[in-house]
Amino acid sequence: MMRLHKKLIAGDFPNCRKLADEMEVSTKTIQRDIDFMRDRLGLPIEYDQLHFGFFYTEPVTHFPSVEVSEGEVVALFVAQKALEQYRGTSFEKPLRTAFEKITDGLKERIGFQWGDVDSAISFKGLGTSVADLELFETVSRATLDSHELAFEYKKLRGSQHEERRIQPYHLGCIENQWYVFGFDLARQQLRTFALPRMRKVRDTRAKFRRPADFSISNHLSDSFGVFKGKAKHHVVIRFDEFAARLVCERQWHPSQKIKRLAGGEVELSMTLGSLEEIERWVLSWGEHSKVLEPMELKRRLRKAASAILAAT
Repeated sequence: MMRLHKKLIAGDFPNCRKLADEMEVSTKTIQRDIDFMRDRLGLPIEYDQLHFGFFYTEPVTHFPSVEVSEGEVVALFVAQKALEQYRGTSFEKPLRTAFEKITDGLKERIGFQWGDVDSAISFKGLGTSVADLELFETVSRATLDSHELAFEYKKLRGSQHEERRIQPYHLGCIENQWYVFGFDLARQQLRTFALPRMRKVRDTRAKFRRPADFSISNHLSDSFGVFKGKAKHHVVIRFDEFAARLVCERQWHPSQKIKRLAGGEVELSMTLGSLEEIERWVLSWGEHSKVLEPMELKRRLRKAASAILAAT
């Protein structure tokens, strides 16, 4: 819109087709920007039939700024700080550039120092996933355009890569790891794929129709993370007074219920479709947790504890 504004100021009579070719976007995108400038920002834009382009019907001295509150700018800054977890990865530069574009026009309108907020707010990511930027762009674009993807994939416990072809429904970042959720054409099932374990990714350009009833929230409703099982497990875990405070501070799962006990202990209950991720989570609490249900989870933990002792 700023480039369009400069052309209008200069009297170049820009039109949608020329601008679309110059900026490598669609003519519809240019038209939407013009409509926004005229209808939302109140700029006096009209089309000149003689010159086949747009022009300002009266003098315009400056491009209108988008008014935002101090709280909204702080919210933007918090979002920027959240991106710090990708420092040093291939995502850092495009994410930082995008954020700078958003905030560039706001710097002269805020009533506080950026450095003050910088020293007050920070984020720390643990085990950030490093995915190739080109691979990410291919997957994200195919997901947005509803194009089938072909790639080679190594399963978590696999020894070699296997050829896969999917219809990507959704791309999500869960616990600092990027996953694509898609319908596996060979297996005729909805599967989950971690981007770092994908290679030779290719957009086949074959179109598909995403099911109208697909919802990532519904798909992961029984998952503690991304693992989705077929069974239903009623999980009950007791935490001592030390861990209870930490457990009560967060929402771990939509189905969770917390029961407070005497002495400061609590019982956390959830209904999950898989025990894979909850097993690792319980182990991370060490002696501060005790599994009451189900028995299968108890057996898994005893086996894992024995293996840990044997390896120590």
